[in-house]
Amino acid sequence: MGDDVQTLPYGSWPSPIDAALAAAHDGHPEWVGFVGDEAWWTEPRPTEGGRRTLVRRRTDGSEESVLPAPWNVRSRVIEYGGRPWAGTMGAGDRPLVVFVNFADQRLYRYEPGGDPRPLTPVSPVGGGLRWADPVLRLDLGEVWCVLEEFTGDGPTDVRRVLAAVPLDGSAAQDRDALRELTDARHRFVTGPRISPDGRHVAWLGWDHPRMPWDGTELVLASVADDGALREPRTVAGGPEESIAQVDWARDGALLYASDRTGWWNLYRDGEPVCPREEEFGGPLWKLGQRWFAPLESGLIAVVHGRGATALGVLDPETGEVVDAAGPWTEFASTLAVHGERVVGVGASPRSAHEVVELDTLPHARTDSRGGAPIGRARVIGAGHDDSVDPAYYPEPQIRTFTGPDGREIHAHVYPPHHPGCVAPGDELPPYVVWAHGGPTSRAPLVLDLSIAYFTSRGIGVAEVNYGGSTGHGREYRNRLREQWGVVDVEDCAAVALALADEGTADRDRLAIRGGSAGGWTAAASLTVTDVYACGTIVYPILDLAGWGEGETHDFESQYLETLVGPLAEVPARYAERSPTEHADRITAPFLLLQGLDDVICPPAQCERFLARMEGRRVPHAYIAFEGEGHGFRRAETMIRALESELSLYAQVFALNPPGIPTLELDK
Repeated sequence: MGDDVQTLPYGSWPSPIDAALAAAHDGHPEWVGFVGDEAWWTEPRPTEGGRRTLVRRRTDGSEESVLPAPWNVRSRVIEYGGRPWAGTMGAGDRPLVVFVNFADQRLYRYEPGGDPRPLTPVSPVGGGLRWADPVLRLDLGEVWCVLEEFTGDGPTDVRRVLAAVPLDGSAAQDRDALRELTDARHRFVTGPRISPDGRHVAWLGWDHPRMPWDGTELVLASVADDGALREPRTVAGGPEESIAQVDWARDGALLYASDRTGWWNLYRDGEPVCPREEEFGGPLWKLGQRWFAPLESGLIAVVHGRGATALGVLDPETGEVVDAAGPWTEFASTLAVHGERVVGVGASPRSAHEVVELDTLPHARTDSRGGAPIGRARVIGAGHDDSVDPAYYPEPQIRTFTGPDGREIHAHVYPPHHPGCVAPGDELPPYVVWAHGGPTSRAPLVLDLSIAYFTSRGIGVAEVNYGGSTGHGREYRNRLREQWGVVDVEDCAAVALALADEGTADRDRLAIRGGSAGGWTAAASLTVTDVYACGTIVYPILDLAGWGEGETHDFESQYLETLVGPLAEVPARYAERSPTEHADRITAPFLLLQGLDDVICPPAQCERFLARMEGRRVPHAYIAFEGEGHGFRRAETMIRALESELSLYAQVFALNPPGIPTLELDK
């Protein structure tokens, strides 16, 4: 550090990372695929109403957004969505693409030079017809995909099947022209995976009250000459075995990722190919997520790891994995292969998510313990561009803390960091504990400008992968069974207090924040602990009984049966843990943020909670955003949310961040 370093109190450091910059970099590319030799993917556009566009990378390296606004390539199946597009080279070597448009959820056909044409009808019933995880069957002139069809106006009046959509548009106005491939034997299904010879199809199914990370079934059926599916039968999986993905090897072997040993490992025709205490799969929050992809050579591209993920190539004959070299420390659950090329989405603490291509041709098909190279990995799309000096990026620490009963708690700690500022020597920094959503999920170790927004101003952040998080095996994941609102709250508090006890954080200036399930953890923490001076609660669950009795969508409508316990057997537990029932215990100021179009955690939850807070004289603010659902996507929303959150901390912690609008707190 030079002579120009300033000594300023924590929270008052001037930062070039403003809320608009953080918002512009929110979201990341996903759903990679190949159309002929070209890599395609979806990409967010926060400044265009939060839509997702489809991006094409031509073989000459040029890149274009294929569909202009207002086209929005995003599925609403199970509300969290799924793979919304598929493509191939059609007649005359022209791309032929099908995609789901978010506004009407219809499936469209698109060929460059023309306008998208609808392939599916609109249904006036409930949430209508929705589609996800499409597979093109040009030999049959069809698209095979998941159909989610509402049968009434309620969120659980819904059925899901595999269906075939004619590519000629004959079903665009005619529901009867859609061909259902399966019955509704399972409440939930993933998209079809077709064997190389076209004679068999595999998919996953599961039923309430299970979630897909609890237990799924792998179903296999034969394909008749007329395209009908015959003799569907369960060949793997069950109530306590989660199969996260299924696919086919080039030689016709059935590949799948199962956690039957306690870790999601890969199996080939039922036999383990790389038994390790690490994950080769993950929680199936969206239909079509992909952690492995078979290559023509017989090798398998894999996204794998323990607590973090790498992109590697697995040799199923030897069980060896060779990882791609590069700066990335995290790969998302999306993969595509073409020949010996692999495309994924990688990120690191110094770079946001970018589209990465790995050429595996140099990989020698020998025992890779000899160090055979697997080719060069390079960025081909959505490349990270340092919009500010990376000296302002946080420098995370991977930590393991000790919680109640001596249990391990995994966390990422981001201390305040600024190249030109330090705090007075006797001052300890404020810290915000971040509780991730899900809760069956985890916080990845990647560059997040929303974290940098705080750390570059002198506010530390601790992301806690509390018990129940993924990436550390089924036993760690199962810690949250019937313990939601207990283990997550205890683990976050243990990390916060450990940081204070070791002199890293100011004990009197601790906050908690989280969205969705993390919003629940934040709110519950304010009701049952005195650890935090304030909290930020974003599109949360606040009333378990209401949420578990029809207020949320079908996918999670019985999630609480495992997270909290069977409602019919332990109804008192639902009231005992709900922040809404114990609003009188909250004394710390809080900020509550909510999307008015949220069908997963609806605004009614916030409204009931605030009604219970009336007359309590606890400083708080409630901001509801029109046009936003579960997860904010519009730049203007994200800007206001971040600035409001910083203003809350400034007022409670007596900070002085320059240039931040003051959040009006009600009492």
